[in-house]
Amino acid sequence: MKVTKRTVLWIVPILLIGAFYYFYGPKDAITENAYIDYVKSQTLVDNSNLTVEQAFNNYCEVSDWVFFETQRGQKVVEFKGKCPVEEITQSVNLQFLVDDEQTEHTVGAMLLNDVKQSSEERDTFIQTIYKN
Repeated sequence: MKVTKRTVLWIVPILLIGAFYYFYGPKDAITENAYIDYVKSQTLVDNSNLTVEQAFNNYCEVSDWVFFETQRGQKVVEFKGKCPVEEITQSVNLQFLVDDEQTEHTVGAMLLNDVKQSSEERDTFIQTIYKN
């Protein structure tokens, strides 16, 4: 069987798409690692003994923790859960940026029903979690 130019023009793009999917396609979520454990053990409010994990478990109905690394190398731990906000249970995503040595963390973006919230709304939500 002779390989024609037309056959090569079909095979090469298919191989390229396959390679991109393999390297850049969806990956399995990382739900257990040291970065997640670090964030869970921290506190977000100065005058509280509750850890982040305890505060979210006490306030939210469903909770899931995921770790990922951005293309710029930032380590991100994300809380995903169903929490009461304004007396309605809503989908909440809250991100924490963690340094490489796991000595500092910063509270990042918060999504409420997939809509980004302001830093003031995020901070109000965190204060509400720790009051309960």
